[in-house]
Amino acid sequence: MKRRDILKGVGMAAAAAGLAACSQSGQNTGAAVADEGPRQWKMVTSWPTNFPGLGTGAARLAERITQATGGRITVKVFGSGELVPPFEVFDAVSRGTAEIGHSAAYYWKGKAPAAPFFCAVPFGLNAQEMTSWLRVGGGLELWRELYAPFNLVPFPAGNTGVQLAGWFRKPINGIGDLQGLKMRIPGLGGDVLQAVGGVPVNLPGAEIFSSLQSGAIDAAEWVGPYNDLAFGLHRVAKYAYYPGWQEPGPTLEAIFNKTAFDSLPHDLKAIVDACCAAVNDEMLAEYTARNQQALDSLVREHGTQLRRLPDDVLGALKRAADDVLDNLANSDPFARRAWNSIRAFRAQAQAWHSVSEEAYYQARR
Repeated sequence: MKRRDILKGVGMAAAAAGLAACSQSGQNTGAAVADEGPRQWKMVTSWPTNFPGLGTGAARLAERITQATGGRITVKVFGSGELVPPFEVFDAVSRGTAEIGHSAAYYWKGKAPAAPFFCAVPFGLNAQEMTSWLRVGGGLELWRELYAPFNLVPFPAGNTGVQLAGWFRKPINGIGDLQGLKMRIPGLGGDVLQAVGGVPVNLPGAEIFSSLQSGAIDAAEWVGPYNDLAFGLHRVAKYAYYPGWQEPGPTLEAIFNKTAFDSLPHDLKAIVDACCAAVNDEMLAEYTARNQQALDSLVREHGTQLRRLPDDVLGALKRAADDVLDNLANSDPFARRAWNSIRAFRAQAQAWHSVSEEAYYQARR
C-alpha cells in the first residue's frame, strides 16, 4: 500500500472516530478512563490467514485500529489454528487469551441459543437490512446484552451479502433429494436442513474441500463465488445452487474482551467503533465487486453448473425455517426477543423495499 493511501485511510478513520464519539454505539458513557499507554493486542480468527475477503478483512481491521490509534493499540492477527482452533475464538477472547476475535456468531449457538440471530437468519435480513437493524433498529443493544455475561463486546465487522445456496455433488431436483444429504452448513441453516431430512455437518472452512473430495459430505455452503473459487470447491462438486436462503446477509463479528475494551479511554473506544464500521462496509463492497467476476470464471472456465433451487424445495425450506425459528423462540426467552425484533424490522424493511429497491430492480430490468 502506498504511503499516501495509508495516511488517507488513517485520516478517514480518525474523522469517522470523531463522529462515532457522538453516537450511542461508541459506548462512551460513564466516567473517563485514563490512558494506560500503548497496548499490544492479539486478534484470533476463524479464517485462514489472508484468505480473500474473510481473512483479509480481519487483517484490515487490525491494520486500521493500529493506524488510526497512532500505535496506541497495536493488533497482531493469528489465523485459524495459529493460536487457537477456529471454533474456540469465542472462548479465547472471553477468557482473555486474546483481546479481539473475528468470527461469526452462529458458531456459538451451543453457548447462547440466540447467537445465530446476530449473524444470519434463514429467509431473514439481507446485508443492508442487517446493518440497519444492528446499528439503528436495536439489534446491537440486544447483541451486547447477550454477550455481556461472557465478558465480550461485539461489533459488526464484515458482511458478504447474499450467499450461494451451496455446492452439491449431485443435482437437486426436488425436496426428496435433500433426504439424508450430508451438508456442511452451520447455524440456523443447519437446523432447517435437518428439519427437511438433511444431515447438517459443522466444519471449519479449511476442511470443506477434503471432506467433499472424500465423500464424507455430499454438499457444502461456504460463502460465495469469490471465496468458493479460492477454495477450489468446483473441483470436487459440479453443481452450484442459488439463492442463498440460509445466509441472506451474514454479519461477521469483531468481539472484544470486555475487560480490555472497558479499559480504553473514550477516544480509543470511538476509534475502534469507527474502524469496525468501516471494515463492515468495505467487506460488502469487496464481495459485491468480486463475486460476479469469480462466478464468470467458475461457469465459463471450469464448467460449473449454476442452477436455481426448485420452487418446491425453496417452499419447503421456507416453511421449515418458520417452524425452526418459532420453536427456538419458544424455547429461549432471549431468542424470542431477538426473533421478534428481527421479524418486526424485516416487515418494515420489506414494505419500504417493495417501493424502493425491488421496484427499482424491476424498472432497471
